[in-house]
Formats: sequence, C-alpha cells, structure tokens
Amino acid sequence: MTVSAEGAERTPGGLAALLIDASAEAISAAGGHAGGVYLRSGTPGLLRLAVLEGLPGPLFRPWWRLHVDRPFPVADAYRLGVEVVLPNATETMRRYPQFAASLPFQFGSLYVPVTAGSSVFGVLTVLRPSAPDATELLPVRERMAQVAKEMGTALRNLEDADPSAVSWDGGPLCVRPPARRRPSGYLGRFAWDPASGVVSAEERLNVVLGAVPGEAHATVEEFAVAVAPGDADRILAALREAAGGRPPALPLYVRAANGALRLVEVWGPYDDSAPFGVSPVRGVVLDPGESAVADVAADLLPDGVFCLDRLGSVVYVNPHAARLLRRSRTELLGRTLWEGVPWLNQPAVEDHLRVALLSPDPVHFHVRRPSVPERDDADRPFAGDWLALSVYPGPDLLTCTIRPGHGVADTPSEPPEAHAAPAPEGAPSLAPLYRPIVLAIALTEAVTPRQVSAVVMRELLPAFGGRRLAIYLLQERHLYLAWETGFPKGFLAPFDGVGLDESLPGVETLTSGRPLFFDSMEQLAEAYPGIPLDATEGARAFLPLIASGRPVGSCILGFDRPRSFSSEERAVLTAMAGLIAHALEKAQRYESEAALARGLQQALLPRRLSEHPLLETAGRYLPGTQGMEVGGDWYDVVPAGDALALVIGDVQGHGVQAAATMGQLRSAVRAFALGDRPPDEVMSGTNHLLIDLDTGLFASCCYIRLDPATGVAQAVVAGHPRPLLRRPDGRTHLVDLPGGVVLGVDQQAQYPVSELRMEPGAVLALYTDGLVERPGVDIDEGISALRVALAKAGAPGARPGGRSLAGVADRLTATARHMADRPDDIALLLATRRATPLRRK
Repeated sequence: MTVSAEGAERTPGGLAALLIDASAEAISAAGGHAGGVYLRSGTPGLLRLAVLEGLPGPLFRPWWRLHVDRPFPVADAYRLGVEVVLPNATETMRRYPQFAASLPFQFGSLYVPVTAGSSVFGVLTVLRPSAPDATELLPVRERMAQVAKEMGTALRNLEDADPSAVSWDGGPLCVRPPARRRPSGYLGRFAWDPASGVVSAEERLNVVLGAVPGEAHATVEEFAVAVAPGDADRILAALREAAGGRPPALPLYVRAANGALRLVEVWGPYDDSAPFGVSPVRGVVLDPGESAVADVAADLLPDGVFCLDRLGSVVYVNPHAARLLRRSRTELLGRTLWEGVPWLNQPAVEDHLRVALLSPDPVHFHVRRPSVPERDDADRPFAGDWLALSVYPGPDLLTCTIRPGHGVADTPSEPPEAHAAPAPEGAPSLAPLYRPIVLAIALTEAVTPRQVSAVVMRELLPAFGGRRLAIYLLQERHLYLAWETGFPKGFLAPFDGVGLDESLPGVETLTSGRPLFFDSMEQLAEAYPGIPLDATEGARAFLPLIASGRPVGSCILGFDRPRSFSSEERAVLTAMAGLIAHALEKAQRYESEAALARGLQQALLPRRLSEHPLLETAGRYLPGTQGMEVGGDWYDVVPAGDALALVIGDVQGHGVQAAATMGQLRSAVRAFALGDRPPDEVMSGTNHLLIDLDTGLFASCCYIRLDPATGVAQAVVAGHPRPLLRRPDGRTHLVDLPGGVVLGVDQQAQYPVSELRMEPGAVLALYTDGLVERPGVDIDEGISALRVALAKAGAPGARPGGRSLAGVADRLTATARHMADRPDDIALLLATRRATPLRRK
C-alpha cells in the first residue's frame, strides 16, 4: 500500500505504521472497502481521524474530527467502550439519524473501541457492504475485536515509553489499500533535472520500482535501470530528446526486470505548478499489464472514459475524456480529479463521488463547465456547457464515463445541478447542500441556549472548514456573547454587551437582517475602519439570527484564509442561520417555561419533613436535565397516629400536568395518612382519586407506616421499585414486598399489606426509578449498584464524626447530581431509627 502526503510530515513513524497495519487488517477481516482509526487528541473530548484507508481525505473533511458527546457511532464506541455494529443503512438511520443524514448512502459499518486496561485510545472503524442484520457479522466482529485488542496493547507500550506519543492533532494519513488484483495502470509520476542529473519520483513509483531510494532522489541512469534494465538506453534517449525540446517518439513500451510490460510517457514542461519542483522534463510510468488491450480499446471509444483509484487519483483517461475535461492526459494522470480539473472542486460533485465510494450502485449526474469556447471532434461547437457523468463503483477503481450533456438519451431526467464556482486554491470547499438537514436533526436534541451553541460549534465548523465561531444573543437591545471558540483569548470581551447603535458588522447584520460576507480581512477593515481584527488574513461571515421575524442574535463564522462566497454558499449559510435562530428562540422560551414549572414543583414538594424523637429522615429531589420539562416524582413524611408514614411516588410523564397531578396525589395521600387509614385503604383511595381525575396519567407509589417506638412497619406498593433496608451490621437487601398495579389503571385493584421490622440503626431507602435506571442498562443492575452504595455508606452516627443521614443521601445521589444528562427525575427518601430519643434543645 502507499500513503499520501496528507499529514505525513506530522506522523511519528512507529505510530503511523501501527495504525496503518491495524486499519488494513481490520478492512481485510471485515470484507470492507474502507476504514480507519480515530485517536484521542490533545483537546479534551475531541477525537481526530488519524488514518483513512480507501477513501480520499479531502472528500471526507467534515468527519476528520469528532466530539465524544456527539450522537455518532464513533463517539458512542469511544465513550461507552462498546462495539457498535450497523449492518445496513436502515439500522444506521434508526440508531444514528444525524450520522445517516450526513452520509445517506447504502453501506454497513463497524466500530470497535481500542482499549488497554482502563485506557481508551480510540476507535477502529470499517465501512463495508450492507448486510441483512448484525448476526451475519459475528465472525467479523470477533476478528476486528482481536485486531483492536492487539492494537490497544501496542499503543499502551508506546504510551509507556512516551506519554505524549499516543495522540493525534493533525489531519488524517490517507492510505491507498492493497489492490485486490495485480497492479496495473498508473504507477507514478517522475521529474528529471538535466542540470543536476537528479530524478525525483512519487513515493508510489519509488515503492513499485524498489531500486529508487526512499528519499525519492536518484541519478537518471539509476532511474532508467530501475524502470527497465534491458531498455534503459531507450528511456535515457527519450528523456534527452524531451530536454532538448524534441518530443520523443511515443508510446515508449519497455520491459521491467521480471519481463512485465511497462509504458513510459515523457514530456517537456507544460506549466509551473507541477508537483515536482522546477525540473523541465517530466513523465509518468504506466503498467499496462493485462489491461493494455483494454486501454487501447478504450482510447478509441467515442465517449470519454477515465478511472479513479479509491483515493481519487486519475489512473487512466482516454483522449476524448481529456478533451471534454479540457486537460491533457499528462495533466490528469497521477493527480486527484479535483486537482487535475479545478472546476470540478464543488460540493455537488463531492456528494456524487462520496456516493460512488460508499455504495455499490452507479451514480449519474450533470456538471457544468466554465464558459470557454470549445469545439467537438467534428469541429462543431458544443450545444451547451453541461456534461453528463456516470460513475461505476468497483472494489479498487471507479470507472467514469463523460459525454456532452445534450442529446443523450440515457442521461437522468432530473434537471442538471447548478454549478458552484470553485473555492480559491487551498481553501476547503463549503459543505454540501444537505448540511442544513444535518444541522436541523442535531438541533432537535438541543433544548438550552448552551446546548444549541454547542451543536452549532460541532456542526458548523467541521462542515464549512471554519476555525472561529461566536454566537451573540439579544437582551434588552444589547448583544451578549453566549458562545465562542477559536478566537484569541479575550479578543471578544470588548464586544460583549454592545448596544444596537454601535457600528459593528455583528450589530448591522442583525439590525438590517442581511448577512454580511467579507472575502478577506482587508475587505472587513475597509468596510469598518478602525475595527479591531483578530487575524491578518481570513474570510468572515456575519449572519443574522432572526426567528419568525423577531431578532434573536447574530453569528460570526471565521476562516483562516481568504475565500469568496458563491451565491449557493451564501444561501446555505443564511438558511442555517435561520435554523439556529429558531432553535435558540425555542430554547429561550423553554428555559422560561421550565423556570415556572420548576417553581411550581418546588412549591408542591415538602419544605420540611415531619419529625419524631426516635426517627430521622432525609429526602432529596433532582430534576431531569434532558428536556426542559419537570417530572412528577415526590416524597413525603406524614404523621399517622402514633406512627409516621413514609411516602414516595412517581407520576408518569413530564411537564406541568405531571407536576400538578403529583400535587393532587400528594395531598390525597397526606389526607388519608393524617386520618390514620390503613395502608391498603390509603393506596386504594388514591387509586380511585387518580382514575376519577381522568388525567390519562398513571403513577407508582410506595407507602410505609412505621412505628418509631417498636420499629414495626406496614408497607404497600403500587407498581413502584421495592425499598432497600440496610441493617446495623451493614448487610443490605431488597425488601421483598408483594405489590399491586400502578395507580390510575384498575378501579378494582387490590394492594396487599406486608409487615417488616426496623432495628435501631437500620436505614430504609425509598427511591424512584430515575436513580437506578439508565438507557441500555437493566434496572436490576441499577438497584444492585444502589444496594452496594448504601452498604458502603455506613450507619449514620455509628461513630463520632460519622456520616449523617443527610450525608448518606448526598452520597447516594452524588453520581446522578454530576451527570450532564439525567433522562429522568430522581427522588430519594431515607429513614433510620434512633436507639435513644433525640433531645430537643
């Protein structure tokens, strides 16, 4: 295999070789056509694509880096430490809609975390043909897991030698996978400087020839012998003729050392931008192999034909295709298609090439050439500048046909796609038009302004090649900085809180409602004299964030290099700004509504728990963080004759209705308890009330009437998790209670009463399912983990300075309290008997 120069100068040799070998082995094991390795980077929470094998890096630039909290399979494999298997596009869309929207093609994929002990280094990934279901991939998973395990061990050894060695902060190393058939066609380009006598050759050609030194420098004689030992004199003669300005007689067929046929093409300088310095003689070595006859036949076809390898390099082009592309064959061979034909460097073409690289079906599309006078083979002007292209995928090559876009019966019926002007040389092309769809899907999961800003940073910067992003929100006619990344530290501070009367592009774009685009910092400085600049060069886009005609804020997108913005690009950015504005407006509205709802819920929860000299209680409530609406969890301690009633419950759903229903149920239970009704009657009466309210909601509940003097408790459960009991000796178990159905379902439901006994020093824990339930994890595992945590928490007051019951409650909820995403509310109620009555001061 050969490696492109992309990122090679930043690659430690040992690490690169390890990653490339592991990627190749994984692709082979999975029967895949492409794959790679993501590694952790120096930026916390950011993964970078270190190796990309079998796909051209520039076409997949948006996926070069990935945050670990994104809902993507690579992120889940890394963050959760589990294999992710997506056998086909349907399963991918079901589980990862954002990922499926960004690469909406027919392929399967596997993602295996690379670990060693407790360290997670990255993710090994393979893209392969679709499979009906995941069961067919079991042997593949086992082989990939073994590759990842061996890779993890090797990375651990590298890290032990140098802790900074196992991270990646550059672009990916783009690798050409081994061909599935004997290499034929393009071998590589070379250049000869007659003044020095030195030949410089592409690394790919060096590898094939073997005799050319790895530094890609050799004398012309050494080079000729390496290409064709028996025909070296013919090669030298052709080179000298070209250097003297005389075109050599071509084609020049020679024989390699093993007798295989080779074709050498030599030509003089045709431009000053060729990749091999200023050498006046250049050429290319081809290996016709078994395809020589096919190439000769294809040369005679009336349609244009050219072939690309899986890194996008042109390995064959017939004369008619070269004419249609307005490039000579020597200008195309060995270059990527977008380098050889710059006007093909546009988002629509990138989309179609991605389809061909990732899915098995042919791709047909139209593309528009720049307006330059051109005539066909019969010396007739073409009727239009549209070209019809078809791309046919193969395991090693993409075969492409090209013809004029007029009068072609078998071209697609859809209208040709609009032509986008190519980006300036060196500037990344803007994202495809489907990027607003991806952003819209991602924004559906963001419910706070901060979450919206985080999504915009993750989606906008990688997709558009930007390096700086700032979002300002409008409050009381002033713009306040809500989120920034990439700007020099402190640069934006003077602009925080600016009024709408300031003469600044971020203000003007909002007040006028027009996006502002500046191709360079010079343009920005001319439009706003004296404005502070954060860089000496680069382009800037200032986008108004307006939702339903109401101003929300403004967004600044910065690029490191100057670039122009086509009309299509401006339309896409403006559309995405509208999506961002609506998401921010919704988040601000939800935040206000949530504050009101949470205020209602806090008012309904008990401010103070009923007390008893022989009983200590502690309660905790944590609202969910996924979504802006509150839930219906509650707890209470109520006097019940000579006893105390310990109550915990959970109303189905979230929002104001759930909170209001919770308040009604809590009031009903308190009324029944204060009347010292038997526990089964309390539960039956509450069940009847919820059914009569006809809210459409149901609720779970656990009610325990405990006599602090004797420790005797009567318990009843309605579809609620069973309580835990920690004995004074530390033994902790789940209390086995028979229960009835949830409240609000069956008018005739019965709720049997069970009796248990609490010794002094024992701790009783009542909780809602939010404390023990996690997505993808069985609830029994969560209950077991809570039981272990309660056992380790220690008996309250067992020793001087020991943990209080409130401290135990804090310990049991500590993990949940620090979770960024709590999918549900959490309620916890603890009770412990005292051996002696508490003396009141």
